[in-house]
Amino acid sequence: MTGRAVTSLTNPTVKAVRALHLRKERDATGLFVAEGLKIVTEAVELGHAPRILMYGQEAQGHSLLRQAIAATQAARGEVIEVTQEILAKVSRRDNPQAVVGVFAQAFTALEDLKPDAAPCFVGLHRVRDPGNLGTIVRTADAAGCGAVILVGECCDPFSVEAVRATMGSIFAVPIVKAAEAEFAGWRAAWPGSVVGTLLTAEVDHRQATYAKPALVLMGNEQQGLTPDMAALCDVNVKIPMRGRADSLNLAVATGIMIYAAT
Repeated sequence: MTGRAVTSLTNPTVKAVRALHLRKERDATGLFVAEGLKIVTEAVELGHAPRILMYGQEAQGHSLLRQAIAATQAARGEVIEVTQEILAKVSRRDNPQAVVGVFAQAFTALEDLKPDAAPCFVGLHRVRDPGNLGTIVRTADAAGCGAVILVGECCDPFSVEAVRATMGSIFAVPIVKAAEAEFAGWRAAWPGSVVGTLLTAEVDHRQATYAKPALVLMGNEQQGLTPDMAALCDVNVKIPMRGRADSLNLAVATGIMIYAAT
């Protein structure tokens, strides 16, 4: 079970995969790139077959690659063996992974979320950094969260940088997109606590009440929670700073809040 061999950088499939580094191309096609046999295997195990599977010669013979090839072919996807040069161009790395998969993006509708399905959900307002977003998705997966909800204009969860940071959790955690007004209306019926973080808050994050299911709402890297978003919370809390730094990286702060809530 092998794919056809491709050696040219001008091959149409190679050019199409390279183009997926651009958000406009991801938006137009509904596809995204995931790098590495581990991540591709995670996807296959969770029922997401690649639309396109690329692999280098060094990956040949690996049992997990054979499984990925079988899943791709069963779903009528394209399997191609490529050169190291092509893998480097597709991933934009000097030392690329030996396996690259192209998958369909999947968003969950806000109204389809089931609050009783998990003890904690995460809301992110206008998050800008794809590395932070990917790390938060990975942390949410590790803690058993029900979804990550992107509120307002956020960075793309299916960018190569964000997907890399998820380490495969992009396939395990439901991702939701919602406008601010849509989120505010939906939040009104939330059955548990909605908890946000503010530098000016007086309640310690360890002392807050996290009635299940808890919804942890975090602001972006520059501004934190806006007044409108903070007003949607049942309680706003602070994470104490004991050194000279007056704030934490967004992904770190969100991880602390997720585990406080769970």
